[in-house]
Amino acid sequence: MPRNRPGHRRRALLRRPSGANTVIDGLSARTLAEIARLELSRNYLSPGEVSAAVRTWKAHMRQPLRVLWREDELGGTHWDCCGDPLEARELLGTVMRALSPRAARELRRVVSRLDGRDGRDGHG
Repeated sequence: MPRNRPGHRRRALLRRPSGANTVIDGLSARTLAEIARLELSRNYLSPGEVSAAVRTWKAHMRQPLRVLWREDELGGTHWDCCGDPLEARELLGTVMRALSPRAARELRRVVSRLDGRDGRDGHG
């Protein structure tokens, strides 16, 4: 019986679904590869979920302050279709704790920029 070569099996495991977008601006290819491996190895993650969480948190943090206050007071009604930004931020924190120190530092830099804590938001 013919045997599959090991490289073919590894590539099959690392293939991403066609709809999963894994690009996150500001991260190196090494960190993106580590995130992809993490998404495949953890049962609480699916392929492309970290980049989706970054996009959800980015969209949420770019809204004007009055919209954020209204959502907080009335409850986020659009979160059912577009994702809960608070859950997305929590997921990013969990992923940062699971990554290697170098990859976590890169992702933390991207997330803190979105949070507006690095002085680039025009207020510092």
